[in-house]
Amino acid sequence: MDSLRFLCARRIIAQRPLPSIPAGLYPVLFQVAFLDRKPLVLKDLVATWPFPVLHFQRLVGHWELPENNNSIDCILAVIQAVVAQLKRELEEPGRHSSLRVLDMTALPAGISISYSTEALAKACREVSKHQKEFQRRGSKQHKGPSGGATAAAAPQPPGMDILTDLFVIRHLYGILRDVLQAGAATLRLKCREFQAGALTASKIVTLLESLDPSCLRRVNLCYSRLGLKGLSMILPHLSRFPELRSLELCYRNVNLQYPKPEKANGIRCVAKQLGMLPRLRELKLRFFELSGNLCQLLCDLQAPLESLELAFCSLVPDDLAFLSQSFHAPALKRLDLSGRDFSQGLFEPLQLLLEETSASLLYMDLRCCHMNDSHLEALLPTLLRCSRLRFLRLHGNSLSTAALKDLLQKILELPDLHKVLYPFPVDCCKVELLEYGRNFVEDKELFEAAKAEFSQILENSGRTDVIWTCFPMGCKALDYFSL
Repeated sequence: MDSLRFLCARRIIAQRPLPSIPAGLYPVLFQVAFLDRKPLVLKDLVATWPFPVLHFQRLVGHWELPENNNSIDCILAVIQAVVAQLKRELEEPGRHSSLRVLDMTALPAGISISYSTEALAKACREVSKHQKEFQRRGSKQHKGPSGGATAAAAPQPPGMDILTDLFVIRHLYGILRDVLQAGAATLRLKCREFQAGALTASKIVTLLESLDPSCLRRVNLCYSRLGLKGLSMILPHLSRFPELRSLELCYRNVNLQYPKPEKANGIRCVAKQLGMLPRLRELKLRFFELSGNLCQLLCDLQAPLESLELAFCSLVPDDLAFLSQSFHAPALKRLDLSGRDFSQGLFEPLQLLLEETSASLLYMDLRCCHMNDSHLEALLPTLLRCSRLRFLRLHGNSLSTAALKDLLQKILELPDLHKVLYPFPVDCCKVELLEYGRNFVEDKELFEAAKAEFSQILENSGRTDVIWTCFPMGCKALDYFSL
């Protein structure tokens, strides 16, 4: 149900034009206009925004948007309002708005980052074109009959910074490259998180070299198949970003299973370049063929990692043993080892690693790890030593209702526990014999009974604050920067 504030705000934004508004009402009016998809109202609000910063995430990032709420038109309206404001400031020197920073980082779920990237790039191009035309007109006006200047040019307006996350797919490369390299003084893109989609290493380098180095904190190369050669080309260019803390690589874009000595030389080169990133605290590697090379890859890092993801990477016991003995283990807050078969020689190294990380670990991901009831029973004492654990993911494992009840009763002892994502209990499935195999069908009646037991345990323990769910949809992984 809407609050009284929201009901009053809806009455105000229903008026066109908007009445005179106290500064303190702008945030709630913006929230309501965004949630109700009122792009014209958003334009009016941005045009008279009374504060120096408009921060999307703080205003609407925490709201649950309706499933049918396509907010793209609202994002575009805000960008268009900023463009209109900057054009006015160029045409009318001395008329400056309060708004100087538009923070579009961490947009609400469901809004395409690639779309916002394209909209911002086009906005920068439009403002740059208008600025050049204005300067051309001004240059002609300031020349006398002899061609000499007769008056000083009008001072440049202060312009605006747009803080944003960029996702550059193939068709956006050209326009974004041109905008970044032009370095427009009026509308300045400042990238916080950079994702490259299916771009060559040379194009990624071109974009990285064109970015403002002051605020980039994450680079995600998940969608670019680079190989060791391409990665070695890119990594040296990351050292110019003093705030870079997170690097993501995945989808088998780096295969370490090369014949020696090419493989060894490539690993040494990448390790050395990772060591040139002094503030790196999160490394995400997905689908890597590591198999004994984790030590070589991480050996040159200058500081311990606080977040490490090895999702669906091929690992051997020596990899986990190295990690347990390294200076990374006691610093790790976030650890993702999903997709590994821990029933095949990796279970004891996993237990040792969890013991070494127990004092710092906040997030643990063990989904799809071929774990059964006996594995969970053996691992549970070690998990319970992780006294600060907030989030545990176990879905994709073969666990029974009895094992999950035992886990729930014991893990509720952890005072900071917030969310557990558990698998659909194996005993809540029926087996159907087919002509060419078997099919597992969920038994809804059995599962409802299991859920009732889980709910009773939570209630009896006074921990109904804990989210205990088997539905991964909408259950986002904990981001390193939110820890």
